[in-house]
Amino acid sequence: MTSADNLQAFKREGRIVVVGASLAGLRAAEALRDEGFTGSLTMIGDELGEPYDRPPLSKQVLTGWVPAADTKLPRRREIDAEWLLGVPASGLDLATNHVRLADGREVPFDRVLISTGVRARPWFVESEAALDGVFVVRTREHAEGLQRALAAGPSRVLVIGAGFTGSEIASMCRERGIPVTVAELAPAPLVGALGAMIGEVAADMQRAHGVDLRCGVKVTRLEGDAQGRRLRRAHFDDGSTIDADVAVVALGGIRNTEWLRDSGLAAGVWGIACDTGCRALDLNGLVTDDVFAAGDVARCPNPVYEYRLISLEHWANAVEQAEVAAHNMVSGQADRWPHLSIPLFWSIQFGVNIKSVGVPTFADEVVVTQGSVPDRRFVAAYGYRGRVTAAVSFNNAKWLDHYRSLIETAAPFPPPCPTPDQPADMKPVPVDFPGPVLLAQGATVVVTGHDPSERRVTAVHQHHR
Repeated sequence: MTSADNLQAFKREGRIVVVGASLAGLRAAEALRDEGFTGSLTMIGDELGEPYDRPPLSKQVLTGWVPAADTKLPRRREIDAEWLLGVPASGLDLATNHVRLADGREVPFDRVLISTGVRARPWFVESEAALDGVFVVRTREHAEGLQRALAAGPSRVLVIGAGFTGSEIASMCRERGIPVTVAELAPAPLVGALGAMIGEVAADMQRAHGVDLRCGVKVTRLEGDAQGRRLRRAHFDDGSTIDADVAVVALGGIRNTEWLRDSGLAAGVWGIACDTGCRALDLNGLVTDDVFAAGDVARCPNPVYEYRLISLEHWANAVEQAEVAAHNMVSGQADRWPHLSIPLFWSIQFGVNIKSVGVPTFADEVVVTQGSVPDRRFVAAYGYRGRVTAAVSFNNAKWLDHYRSLIETAAPFPPPCPTPDQPADMKPVPVDFPGPVLLAQGATVVVTGHDPSERRVTAVHQHHR
């Protein structure tokens, strides 16, 4: 049989397993059927219930506008799949092509898509995290519990972490008239994602809306009541304390890759390394033919950003990556697509619509190109070594398509302003992100073997000196 005959036989009779039954997994399954795949399709997910949309959880659900049960993702088409829900995957065996489940079952596959996403980073002391009133926000159940706690009218809410999720929760609390304290280790909110200049704008915005914003401090302890059941007080590393009924831990996410530890894939805390076609790499950096990744857990090289491996927790990225992965799973080499999407992100905080295009962290300078910062209606462009790499807008998103074009064409930075609202002083300033954080201590792999045919790498999960 020719390779074309083999491909057609696979599309008719092959076995595809999708591990991770959320946005990327569902959209990939739909795209596989649209591509003409009529073989066996199995969906594995660690949560019970059908896939649901996560962005509304920290937005509409917490305000009470949308019940958590109404966040189910709409189906674009029927996918005729076997659903294995409520049991997480525990391992991947590439020698026998099986996914192992935590209950002992093994699911065979010809090709597998990994879209296991991220989970919320929990509070670091388990007994304190278990106190009534301490929440994270990642799942539908998390959002339901926090919504009930906020509806009860707490005397004060503590938000630990001033990234996008933490800032959105603080905004929602102020909309409901709830006193809120935000604790952030960095110098300002959003500084890790958008840099110091935008961080200062975000800090001013929060304080103007009555947020007790405390930057450069760390929460060291969450104290319970006399019975050790309910949250009562939080302690800071500067010696201060606050009384609070509710604490929301918004310290980012952990990519769900631990189950791949012994799989032989290049998977770790950053996610799963892939090529631009969403094919996973193994520990040796070789492309696998039958393992693909999409969504928050995938790290793909982006040619626009010097082929650096980038993982993005963005809704649109998950959808586009899933469609590329699905197409490539059932296509020949010559017909495969690269994932070349320019990231988009949006957030609504304190009545301001914040949108970005590109990767702001891939920048060394930033400049306000349109509008007025004091009015919180402006566009800021980001540049790296003299070219435009990203843009962020506050209540001025209509020009972002223009900036996307500048990014895609490697336009010079600072860019010319196409509108009459150009600031009088368009002087770039250093973007000033917080210092890099070491993700692991020591080596991640060691090389073994002597001859070219023997040389391989082995994962090292802890480096001993």
